[in-house]
Amino acid sequence: MTRQMKRLTGRLLIALLLVGAGALAVRSWRTLQDPPLEPWHTFVPVELRADELDAADWGRYLDQEQAIFDAVRDNVTQKLDADARVPYNRYFEGSPVFPPRFARDWNRSYVIEPASPPRGAVILLHGLTDSPYSLRHIAQRYAERGFVAIGIRIPGHGTVPAALTDVRWEDWAAATRLAVREARRRVPAPAPLHLVGFSNGGALAVKYSLDAIEDPQLPRADRLVLLTPMIGITRFARFAGLAGLPALLPAFAKAAWLSNVPEFNPFKYNSFPVNGARQSYRLTDALQAQIQRLAGDGQLAAMPPVLTFQSVIDFTVSTPAILTALYAFLPDNGSEIVLFDVNRTVKFGPLLRPSSYVALDQLTPTTPQPYRFTAIQNAGDGTGATVERSIAPGEVQATEKPLGLEYPAGIFSLSHLAIPIPPDDPLYGTEPDPARRTEFGLSLGTLEARGERGALIVDQDFLTRLPSNPFFPYLLARVEEGIEALPAGSGRGIVATPPAGLPVRLEALLSTFAPAEGEAQSFAGP
Repeated sequence: MTRQMKRLTGRLLIALLLVGAGALAVRSWRTLQDPPLEPWHTFVPVELRADELDAADWGRYLDQEQAIFDAVRDNVTQKLDADARVPYNRYFEGSPVFPPRFARDWNRSYVIEPASPPRGAVILLHGLTDSPYSLRHIAQRYAERGFVAIGIRIPGHGTVPAALTDVRWEDWAAATRLAVREARRRVPAPAPLHLVGFSNGGALAVKYSLDAIEDPQLPRADRLVLLTPMIGITRFARFAGLAGLPALLPAFAKAAWLSNVPEFNPFKYNSFPVNGARQSYRLTDALQAQIQRLAGDGQLAAMPPVLTFQSVIDFTVSTPAILTALYAFLPDNGSEIVLFDVNRTVKFGPLLRPSSYVALDQLTPTTPQPYRFTAIQNAGDGTGATVERSIAPGEVQATEKPLGLEYPAGIFSLSHLAIPIPPDDPLYGTEPDPARRTEFGLSLGTLEARGERGALIVDQDFLTRLPSNPFFPYLLARVEEGIEALPAGSGRGIVATPPAGLPVRLEALLSTFAPAEGEAQSFAGP
C-alpha cells in the first residue's frame, strides 16, 4: 500500500469514527428527552433458556409461565406509583384493559382441543411484541376441523416489555421445538402436523422446518402457513444493537429502548427494546444462510408445502425477501404465496407513492415458477369489488375469479398487523361483534380520532394503521383447504427464478417500500 493510500485510509477511518461518535452523541441526547422508564421497562422476569427448554416438557413450561405472571404481579402491578394507576395502563389492576380480569388471558399459552378425537395437530407461533391472542381465530378453525391447536407464548412475550431485553432468538427456537414435542405427544405421527407463524413466528416456523431437515430427531411438519413472515426486515434492525450502546452507561439506560410509550394494549407491547430488533435480525440472518446452504446441498426437496399471506406494502418486513430469499429456493411441492394489492379505487391516489402502485407488478413472475402466485386485487370496474388472480405452477398466464369481497372505502392497503385479525374481532376489528365489543375493555379497531397533536397518549401512526383484515374470510377459507387436503406439486420439477427486476443479493433485501426515517418505530410491530 502506498503512502498516499495509507493516508486516505486513515482519513476515512477518522471520518467514520467521527460520524459514529456524532451519531451516538445524538442518540444519547435524544434518550434524555424520553419519558422515564417505568417498572414494566425495568423488571425482567426469569424465562427458561434454550438448554432448559430443550430439557422441559409442556407442564414445566406452563409452571414457569405461571411463576413469571406471579412475579409481574408482585414486582409491577403491586408496586405502581399513584400516577401509573390510571385506566389506560394494562398493568393497573383497576384498569378495564388489565388482562387478568378477562374471562381468558390470551397472553398465556393455550391448548384448544377438538370436540372429537384429534386427527392432527397445529402449532401457532405469534409475532414480535405480540401474544398468543393474534392467532386464536385460526387456532379455533383448526380445532373445529379436528386438530389440537397449541398456541405457545414465545419467551419474552405476554408479560412486560422488559422481558424482551434479556432474550435470544435461540430461546424462541427452543420454545418452538418444545411445542412440537407436545403436539406429537398428544397426536402421534403419522397424523398431520402443521405450523402457523405470524411475522417473527413465521421465521420460527421456517427455521424449525429447516432444522428438521438436518436433524432426523425433530418431527417434520406437513404444512407451513405463514402470515406476513419475517424473512427479511428493515434496514434499521440490522444496526439496532449500535443504537443501544449508550445504555451501557446508567445515565443513558433509556437508549436500550427504540420506543418508550404507555402500555394500553392488553395483548401487545407498545414499548420496544433494541434487543427485540437485534434478535429478529439475528434470526433472519441465520435463516437466510441456512436456506442457501440447504439449497446448495439439494436438501430443500424435503420442505413441506408453504402457504403465505402478505401485503405488497409492509412497513415491518420485506415483501420482496419472501420471494427472493424463500420462495426462489422452494421445491415444486404445492407451495403458494398470496399477495394483497393496494386499493386502487380510493381517493388517496395523488398521496400514494409511485412505488405503491408498481409494487405488485415488480413482484409478479414473468417466467414459470414451481409455486402458485396469487394476488388479491381490485376488479378494475371502478368499484370496490375484488378478484383473485392466480398464476398456477409452471404457467405465466393468470386465471381470474371474483371474490365476493370488497375493498372497504377509505382503506388504501392492508398493514402488517392486520393479516391474521378478522374485522369482527372484539379488540382489533374494524367491525367488532356488538355482543362482544366490550369483552376486552375497549375496542382499538374502531377508534376514529381527529383533533390536535399532543392531546392523546398515542401517535397518529397508531390511529391510521389498519388493525384488521377485510379479506380474513378468504384467508381462513384458504387455510381450511389445506386442513382438509394438502396441496401437491405440479410433478414437472420446475425450478424457481427470482421475479424480474428484484435484486438477488440478500443484503439488498433488508428493506421495505417505506423510507428510512421512522424505521425504529415501524419495526415495533409483531
